[in-house]
Amino acid sequence: MSSMFKGTTICAVKRDGHIAIAGDGQVTMGENTIFKTGARKVRRLYHGEVVVGFAGSVADAFALCEKFEEKLQSCGGNLEKAAVMLAQTWRGEQAVRQLESMMIVANKESLLVLSGTGEVIDPDHGIAAIGSGGNYALAAAQALLLNTDLSAAEIARKALEIASGICVYTNDHITVEEV
Repeated sequence: MSSMFKGTTICAVKRDGHIAIAGDGQVTMGENTIFKTGARKVRRLYHGEVVVGFAGSVADAFALCEKFEEKLQSCGGNLEKAAVMLAQTWRGEQAVRQLESMMIVANKESLLVLSGTGEVIDPDHGIAAIGSGGNYALAAAQALLLNTDLSAAEIARKALEIASGICVYTNDHITVEEV
């Protein structure tokens, strides 16, 4: 696994007309130093109508988030169009192509993953997870979605809690935003 994803886990869940994105707060410097425990990697954009969670190099993630917000503004808040425009920029501009980051973006209707290669992915089953603990959170969220009546926000939080007990690059300082 690339070192760019170490230090964070983001999980998104869509259920019953709600989408929640949860992220942990750990920032890891190098391979073995916890640099910060309370970082906020889940944010609201576009008048609170869009939620994003990002993983990867901190500076790159912030730069990518800013570029996505610019695209949202220019598209009047149209999530899908902004995601495609960002993907086109990501592939086309040399400086952006070098950004080592991924994002999960959502509004009330859609949940998308924006990959580090400039892809826009509509995840299966309304669940997505990225980052170092992403596979653990994804498995936990799938099990919780199939076997409980928990809300989207509760599943996203619990999936992160489970991942934080397994992945050394994920902690239990969890932020959850729901649309």
